[in-house]
Amino acid sequence: MSSKAVEYEMKIIAKNPHTLDVPWIEILKRMLFYSCLLALSIPFLFPFLWMAAGSLKGVNEIFADLSIIPASIRWSNFPEAFDYQPYAQHYINSIYIAVLVTLGTLFVASLAGYAFARFRFKGSSVLFLLLLSSMMMPIEVTIVPNFFLMKSFNLINTHIPLILIPIFGSQGVVATFIMRQYFLTLPVELEEAARIDGLGLFNTFLRIAMPISRSALSAAAILTFLYSWNSFLEPLVFVNDLELFTLPLSLSNFRDAYGMPLWNLQLAATTMSVLPILVVYVFAQKKITNSMALSGMKG
Repeated sequence: MSSKAVEYEMKIIAKNPHTLDVPWIEILKRMLFYSCLLALSIPFLFPFLWMAAGSLKGVNEIFADLSIIPASIRWSNFPEAFDYQPYAQHYINSIYIAVLVTLGTLFVASLAGYAFARFRFKGSSVLFLLLLSSMMMPIEVTIVPNFFLMKSFNLINTHIPLILIPIFGSQGVVATFIMRQYFLTLPVELEEAARIDGLGLFNTFLRIAMPISRSALSAAAILTFLYSWNSFLEPLVFVNDLELFTLPLSLSNFRDAYGMPLWNLQLAATTMSVLPILVVYVFAQKKITNSMALSGMKG
């Protein structure tokens, strides 16, 4: 570096003595920001860590020592959870029910959302408001009429109510709302160009609108899958046989002869039920955030 350049830099530093401190200030700000985020995450992470640690402890050690580091690791809790009841069958039940609910909800919600977004007919706004009003009703309000409806079709103690009710219930309405809001953001010119090229209405929806809406479909699919996976009240009401239990019912069934929870087995089973969903959500949370941001761009 030439002497003139050095002199020029020295003049700048002399005029702005805090210039050299700026990078350190930014580093300190970032360290403080991430430290605050880390501190705020502890109340959310600690229950998961305690659950995972409890799944490796003995039943007498879980509440005697609240430490997340087990004194002695008991890997046997996991195979014992499968031996105590047909937990593997319950796992399969939850998986296939959640998959069918997700696929059915996406099919119905995408068609309904596209219709509400593109077709303007008399009473469409009122119909959409009535549809959204169903989201305000808790499931406890509708579970009794749904029970008698399914009983009239002789569907009690089957998995069919666990599949149909979420598709045409509040969760289907949530997915319809997401799809409708996303379709509103799509340029109409794309569909008009497709129709000029000879595509019909359904092919335009299938080949143009659906491939573009993958982020909204991903968000609706993940939310629907999580809802079905964690559903407890519907299986409790509609299912009686042990072989038909889903995971939420199965987790509440780890009890001894006196009705007391077997905490080590219950925590081991809960850990196995939470980890797959947690992994899926961690990898897919960006798509959920993007879709939710896009869903409010146009009313």
